[in-house]
Amino acid sequence: MTQGSETTPPGRQTLDSVLRRFEQCAHDAPEAGALIAGPDRLTYGQLDARANRLAHHLLAAGLPEQGLVAVGTARQPELVVALLAVLKAGATYALIDVADPHTGQRQLTAIRPDAVLTDGAHHPRLDDGRALRFIRLDAEAAAIAERPADRPTPATRERSTAALVFTGATAPRPVPISHPLLLAVCDSWAEVAAPDPGDRHLITARPDVTAFAAGWPRALCTGGALVLAERGPWSTQSVRSAVEANAVTVLHTDPAGAVRLLLGDRPQAPGTPARAGAPDRSLRMVTVTGDRLYLDEHAALHARLRPGARVLALYGTTESAGIGTWFEPSRLPGPPAAPERLALIGVPFPGCRADLREGQILLTPPDGGDAIPTGDLGLLRADGLLEFRGRLRDRITVDRDHLDPHHLESLIRGHDGVGSALVADARDDDPDKRPRVGARGLVAYLAPPPGPPGGRLPDVTALRARLAGEVPVEHLPRTVVPLSALPRDRAGREDRTALPRPARPGDPARAARGAGKYAGGGGETLSPGCATGCVVFALTLVALALTGAFWPGSTDLTGVPAPWAALFFVLYVFEALAFAVGVVFLFGGGARMRRHGQGRALTRAAHLAVVYLLVAWWPQDNLYRLAAKHDWPRQAALVYTFNIPLMIAGAVVAFYLTRKPAQAAGTDD
Repeated sequence: MTQGSETTPPGRQTLDSVLRRFEQCAHDAPEAGALIAGPDRLTYGQLDARANRLAHHLLAAGLPEQGLVAVGTARQPELVVALLAVLKAGATYALIDVADPHTGQRQLTAIRPDAVLTDGAHHPRLDDGRALRFIRLDAEAAAIAERPADRPTPATRERSTAALVFTGATAPRPVPISHPLLLAVCDSWAEVAAPDPGDRHLITARPDVTAFAAGWPRALCTGGALVLAERGPWSTQSVRSAVEANAVTVLHTDPAGAVRLLLGDRPQAPGTPARAGAPDRSLRMVTVTGDRLYLDEHAALHARLRPGARVLALYGTTESAGIGTWFEPSRLPGPPAAPERLALIGVPFPGCRADLREGQILLTPPDGGDAIPTGDLGLLRADGLLEFRGRLRDRITVDRDHLDPHHLESLIRGHDGVGSALVADARDDDPDKRPRVGARGLVAYLAPPPGPPGGRLPDVTALRARLAGEVPVEHLPRTVVPLSALPRDRAGREDRTALPRPARPGDPARAARGAGKYAGGGGETLSPGCATGCVVFALTLVALALTGAFWPGSTDLTGVPAPWAALFFVLYVFEALAFAVGVVFLFGGGARMRRHGQGRALTRAAHLAVVYLLVAWWPQDNLYRLAAKHDWPRQAALVYTFNIPLMIAGAVVAFYLTRKPAQAAGTDD
């Protein structure tokens, strides 16, 4: 964008950052709409003034040169005001997820902010005891409102890093995004999408995800309005209402969000009418990022929009601020033969590069930085388009040969009644080891297409018959698990770690773990919570029944008067209940603890420590009640078998919970 001297605000000479691009829009059209959140409206002039006041407040509070400010608030207009204010104060912003307190705490632990902008409701959740400087936007609203509305003077303090954007949720890793990169991404996207100042943009990603944290300039640096869904951008109904009520023209979402909004949700029970996602006539463009988008999905989305509307599939990493390549069907030389098997990521954005090295995609961002290994596999087609071929981290070893499940999943999608598919190993594996197919082979997780229910999902026999001759016999799935929808993570990617495990014959514990919230079927399987509760209840009854066999007389309450007898009986029940919970946690807790990203040895020690903290009370108390107080050998055995190990177990758990999470190596697409 070229700036003319007639429109240059006083004191500005160049538009060299997204902040100054926003300020130019506020100077040129101060009455134009900037933020829309339900009944709340802010013009560019109002948004600029509020950001200026908060920036003055940050500086008056002692924000150091080139400081780092964490922003965590559920009030979305305040969140946008805050990130602009941080940039105006010459600092770096990091958006924190407060909708999920556990994720927000991990994100805050991964950085060392000079200040935390939040509100009273979220302050206690984010305060981790590190004596961080908290600025409560609600409690200090009056003081902020009294600050000057002009831009703060320390414009020269603007640091090279504009934002820290997080990858992952279990072990968030902060990625620095520079001012030049943020501006180059904005310009590169504008060249492809041709935004209009009259556009109204809605981003469905959570604020801390790259699509929002680095994508807001698409609206506020092009003169458009940023629409914020009132009940959270991850609520389909909230997004649908925001699109319809505010005549949204540009929707930025992920594949699952686009499908739910435009193609409708599947009914929850037979005979229930489908909630059809009627094509909104206001939408002129939908950008889809976060995961692969097959060509048949692309065509289905496009068919739900008005004539001339565009559907752009965007591909990028957090390190490239969310862009790298783009695709729309008009770039194809002709209709593809099997669109349900093809996922294209297209051509590089202007200023970007996409290279292949041993089949892996490397992206060079538009600011000319270093090439970024994505961990994704690709193929350059004869028509010049880049085809997505899977991810290195999903690779499975089958008889010393590598299987990239994307190819098999694409073939499965060609089966009638299959809308989406994931293929995984049937065995529980340590997450830091490359999966190797065990005796039970591959599992195909199948979900139906969106919309009203159609045909049944295929069983394993039908699926293997369909795939016969297209893949080697050893690559044929041995099990099929039907799901209502594939699980996805916060960034919209298919989440293989959340797939339910198939049940082994005669293994009720595994069956309980496998009956996940995504499982479909006719209600013959229990939910995870219900199944686990049944197992705990059964084990509690077993423990109570065996108490008399192991320690005769230890729970005899005949000589204890009321109400003390009843109270002591409750204690005995709790001991048995804790033992039951510990047994269940022994077999089912380890895999979940590994998701925290800590080392294997520490995780195993903490897992066993939690088990011991739960199971030890049942034998310890019963033995203690039977031990004579002068029986010194037995007293010493009790102390060194239970008391001291329980203390050690508690210390191990405390160390595990307070240790800084391991940094994840992956990136957000």
